[in-house]
Amino acid sequence: MGRGLALYALACLLAIGLAAGVLVAVYGSPAERRAVVVSAVVALVVQVIAFAIARLLAGRGSAIAGWGLGAVICFAVLVVYGFVSRALELPSNAALVSLATFFFLTELIEPPLLTV
Repeated sequence: MGRGLALYALACLLAIGLAAGVLVAVYGSPAERRAVVVSAVVALVVQVIAFAIARLLAGRGSAIAGWGLGAVICFAVLVVYGFVSRALELPSNAALVSLATFFFLTELIEPPLLTV
């Protein structure tokens, strides 16, 4: 599991970093930029954990179930993050759009690496 998880974490870091660079250029205020950075960290942590769970299920012959569970985890985190971002006084638009973007991109990377 170590090699696949390391490759996935590296691919996520690259995808999230590139997308964050674009989003930071789009959102101009310092608060919005902070929201993008916080969302990037949240997305990276959640996706690596979700991928580890999916890898465990894929090893037992349930790759689709693992991928689906990862998607459910991401959706639940997105909903909770909507409330938490308000408590952290992050601009909701920048926080939620960036987190959803990061989750979408990293979900696309996941399937080929589930069996590595």
